[in-house]
Amino acid sequence: MLPDTKDVLVLRTDFSDDGKWEKICNWIAEPTPKDGFKAAVYFLSEKKFGGLESEELLTGIAKNYKHFFIFIVDSTTIAHMEHPVLCIDLKDNPGDTLRVIPSEMYSIENNLSISNMNFEEFKSSVDSDGVFRGFR
Repeated sequence: MLPDTKDVLVLRTDFSDDGKWEKICNWIAEPTPKDGFKAAVYFLSEKKFGGLESEELLTGIAKNYKHFFIFIVDSTTIAHMEHPVLCIDLKDNPGDTLRVIPSEMYSIENNLSISNMNFEEFKSSVDSDGVFRGFR
């Protein structure tokens, strides 16, 4: 079972490269250069979650988990050149997904956490490869 956390979870499910995991965490935590915005997230790296699939994740979230979404650093995140993190909707359409580059995670976290935007608004703004790289 995944823990309930104050901030949105960034869950590591791929343990093939510790160095990439650390770099991805640093990119996610870095404030935006212009405005200083950053994602309010909690990084969770426990090997017991290695290889966890989306379906298993949906059944393993604590009933009191108060966030509307979760971020996953999986094998695609580690292997892809841009390291797009998987984001899973837990509210409007549970199980719906999109990918987001680490430097844009603040936008999703900030807006979804305060219900300023919904998951579908971000999903409709992904590029043709399904990755959100910011609003153009």
